[in-house]
Amino acid sequence: MFSKFATRREFLNYGKLSFLFLLNSCSNLPKKVKIALQHSFYPESFRDTIPKDWKQEKIYFESSQLQNNRNTILNSDFTLINDGWITSIDFSGFEKINEYPLIENLDRRSIDFLGSFNQNQRSKLFPIGVIPYTIIIKNNKELINSARISWDFLLSKKLNGKIIFPQSPRIILSIAKKINTSNSLKKLKSQAMLFDDKNMLNWLINSDACVAIVPYSLCSKYLKIDPRLSLVFPSQGVPLMWHFLLSRSNLNNAILIKWIKSLENKSIVDKLASQGWYLPFNSDYLQSKYKSEMYPISGPSGKCWENSWSFPVLTNEQKINLKNFWNDSLSP
Repeated sequence: MFSKFATRREFLNYGKLSFLFLLNSCSNLPKKVKIALQHSFYPESFRDTIPKDWKQEKIYFESSQLQNNRNTILNSDFTLINDGWITSIDFSGFEKINEYPLIENLDRRSIDFLGSFNQNQRSKLFPIGVIPYTIIIKNNKELINSARISWDFLLSKKLNGKIIFPQSPRIILSIAKKINTSNSLKKLKSQAMLFDDKNMLNWLINSDACVAIVPYSLCSKYLKIDPRLSLVFPSQGVPLMWHFLLSRSNLNNAILIKWIKSLENKSIVDKLASQGWYLPFNSDYLQSKYKSEMYPISGPSGKCWENSWSFPVLTNEQKINLKNFWNDSLSP
């Protein structure tokens, strides 16, 4: 007990000891789990599943932000990334994740896609979501039936200069290959109003554009507020965007597994699918979300899923060939 006659020096010493005790107590508190992700890539229903006591660190997948990303990822336990940016990260800093029991829950589609990566990447990537691209048609109901069948409708004369494409030559080339005509890539590009990944739906709503090709997860809120917009998934299939989880920490296996298992709750599955996010796991209920045959359709039909395609990482040679092919299609 403090003596009422304690000197000022003694009082200050007691204060120092108390402060050191407080610092030591704080250092023994459990470390807060950090997960790095780019918010704009993920529907609200998915972000809401992340445990509330985890800290969500924001990253931005743009060339000018890559160094900042590296620093944020370096200080996070887990990272969420889509397949388009796989080559921008250093895999040496991540732990093997597919040795967890969770690998047994993956469905055939995700296992096949994992097989396209090299062994080092494959062991550290856990597929946590797949998003189909979709076609949004504005004020052109007569186009819907033909769009449901194939991508050929994109060459309609009434769409000349009125299509908003993703800013990805690889996606556009893959769609061109589905169109049954010669010089399909050159003809397809001549239909473009612009190429954009960030503001494509704002452009569609506020311009003369009639069609936009966008990830399904980005458009659900627009469909609810704008009756001019129609959602279409061609039975020929659509491009798929994959999202992966990576781990820098081998100390949090239990909490990671608990979170991923929680995603299989039926109400969560329903919310995610309604916002364009499909879980690549093999439970019967999850797989039922890949077999929709209802019209008006709320997602890709079973036939569309069967014909859809993913994008493995390109080799340097393949990147050069793609760039040359794209540039050649620009010449008259």
